[in-house]
Amino acid sequence: MRGPDLERPGEAVPLLEVRDLSAGYGDNDILHGLSLRVDDGELVAVIGPNGAGKSTLLKTLAGLLRPRSGRIAMRGADITGAGTQRIVASGLCYVPQEANVFPSLSVWENLTIGAWTAPGASNERARTVVELFPVLAERRRARAGTLSGGERQMLAMAMALMVNPRLLLLDEPSAGLAPALQRLVFDRVREINARGLGILLVEQNARESLALCQRAYVLAMGRVRAEGPGGVLRDDPDIRRLYLGG
Repeated sequence: MRGPDLERPGEAVPLLEVRDLSAGYGDNDILHGLSLRVDDGELVAVIGPNGAGKSTLLKTLAGLLRPRSGRIAMRGADITGAGTQRIVASGLCYVPQEANVFPSLSVWENLTIGAWTAPGASNERARTVVELFPVLAERRRARAGTLSGGERQMLAMAMALMVNPRLLLLDEPSAGLAPALQRLVFDRVREINARGLGILLVEQNARESLALCQRAYVLAMGRVRAEGPGGVLRDDPDIRRLYLGG
């Protein structure tokens, strides 16, 4: 499964490169030879219908699901099948859709737990992170379980930023939120990316994702069906008909 690090003289190495990835549950493959990349500082969206394999992709990249075949590399270093600690150390951090905060702990305690890779710098890093999310500073003593859905998603993203990642994997950050809160979450995603952090975004809100990203992949039945700049895919008649509702 493991191989040598990728080296491409004269060619920029992607931040994340996935080649021919297959993964699934039990005897069922969900991903079938999937390949994609994210470059430094790039926001890449993954869209597709329910059951396309979007969340399975993120779980496999994050080390929660072991790939059956293929290769995953961060900055050319092979992390295929690696444990969570090594994956996080490589610069990759995953924000799941659900169960992404500790509800019985305060906002500030959640943030300091998020800095487990550098506990000595937790308070300083937390103060920097909450500049992106002022509401978290205002509610620093509140239990995370009392936050609204939008606040909880912002806390989950803030916790991920506490490990100082190079790439965020975001799984449906707007799911279940009212439109105004969805806009707030997407604004924060855009701002995080503007600060130079790479983002791989899985979203059911395909229109917003394509408007937000630099590039996108369209998944169906665990395979990449289309790839290109977000604006190009958004205006493609077939993509609009199949995935954007018109």
